[in-house]
Amino acid sequence: MPSEEFKELMFGLYRELRPLYQELHAYVRRKLKEEYGVDKFPSSGHIPAHLLGNMWAQTWGNLLDFVQPYNRTSVDVTPAMIQQGYNALRMFNVSEEFFTSLGLEKMPQSFWDNSMITKPANRSVVCHASAWDFYNQKDFRIKMCTDITMEDLITIHHEMGHIQYFLQYKDQPVSFRDGANPGFHEAVGDVLALSVSTPGHLKKIGLLKTVQDDYEADINYMLSIALDKIAFLPFGYLMDAYRWSIFSGETKMDDLNKKWWQLRECLQGISPPLSRPKTSFDAGAKYHIPANVPYIRYFISVILQFQLHEKLCEVANQTGPLHKCDIYQSKEAGAVLGDMLKLGSSKPWPEALEIITGTSKLSASSLVKYFKPLIDWLKANNTGHRVGWDMDTCPFSATTTAPPSGHSTGTVPSSGQSTESGPTGTNGLSTSTSIGNSCGTGFSLILVLCTVKYTFSPYI
Repeated sequence: MPSEEFKELMFGLYRELRPLYQELHAYVRRKLKEEYGVDKFPSSGHIPAHLLGNMWAQTWGNLLDFVQPYNRTSVDVTPAMIQQGYNALRMFNVSEEFFTSLGLEKMPQSFWDNSMITKPANRSVVCHASAWDFYNQKDFRIKMCTDITMEDLITIHHEMGHIQYFLQYKDQPVSFRDGANPGFHEAVGDVLALSVSTPGHLKKIGLLKTVQDDYEADINYMLSIALDKIAFLPFGYLMDAYRWSIFSGETKMDDLNKKWWQLRECLQGISPPLSRPKTSFDAGAKYHIPANVPYIRYFISVILQFQLHEKLCEVANQTGPLHKCDIYQSKEAGAVLGDMLKLGSSKPWPEALEIITGTSKLSASSLVKYFKPLIDWLKANNTGHRVGWDMDTCPFSATTTAPPSGHSTGTVPSSGQSTESGPTGTNGLSTSTSIGNSCGTGFSLILVLCTVKYTFSPYI
């Protein structure tokens, strides 16, 4: 796909999902005002970035206690895991059993022998979770300093998704041992995590005693997922929109920090806690920027995982609401997923997508369908309050940040809702990349640098 066509596709997906993000943003902004006072928020409608519970304001899950609307039992099963004596190995075993329940591959013994799943006591290590393919068809590993938390249980499923992908395409020629595109590699484990995190599944594996099956519990649950998935979308898009503008020459070296915050203010609706000097380089605080790791894969993955989830739920004969679907123990769903994974990158990604979904088009409709009850609830809850933020200085152009020519950069429509009174104001998708991007610099470098693939934990 030509790069300009790809940029336009990405912005089109972001634009399609922006109304959902704006509704979530408006609700969270109002709850934060109740907590901290309206005087802490600019009149432009932006949320100060340091109030969102994440260093980069990319996911907002740490705000759940502030914003959860109904008094229902939390789906965070960390206390139950600790009470039941879970350790890192048991958490990995639980994840492996989910994959095998679908008829997919068990982990080879070498995985258990060589992986590092707890932090070593006698040496310093990089604890950032990662999955590794050594390209010898038998050595696959995870490196992770596991904590006994539900968050890490979900991250383990994500990393095991990478390993499962490695195992499925290991018999392809070396050049095809990769995901259909990087977003596919990120989505596989997270597709299963959508099932794993459901209250119904957590009850099946003994981590919840009862499931509260009512409307208010559903809204709480979907909001907890939205604080991770929906809150992430504009950040997932703008990371590479920022770099595209630099690589094209539109953004000059003197304006690196200005451009960063223009995009964050425009697309995320957040503002810096303090005035940021021109000489700073705040984007460099995000690992993927100085490490030159492409980020649009994460944006694609969030959309793709819901598209795959809907089809796998259909194959598994799950007929209820999409947010309650659990494909656990469905050999039929596993067979369809496995057929796609075995292809590696031997087919263009639209063909791989079509194997599962029946369409070659990436679509956000499944994500919207998943969150439809929450969308309706947010719209009703936001009635009478401002939705959106000022966008008068959005740095859009037709060639760099991807909005099509003629896209309006004015104030986001507020859907006829009134302005709030007074001043107004998410880490377990991972990186899938080969060591040594310059693999044509010499045969010896090819041997040393191009024989290992590693992947990082989601978003972090």
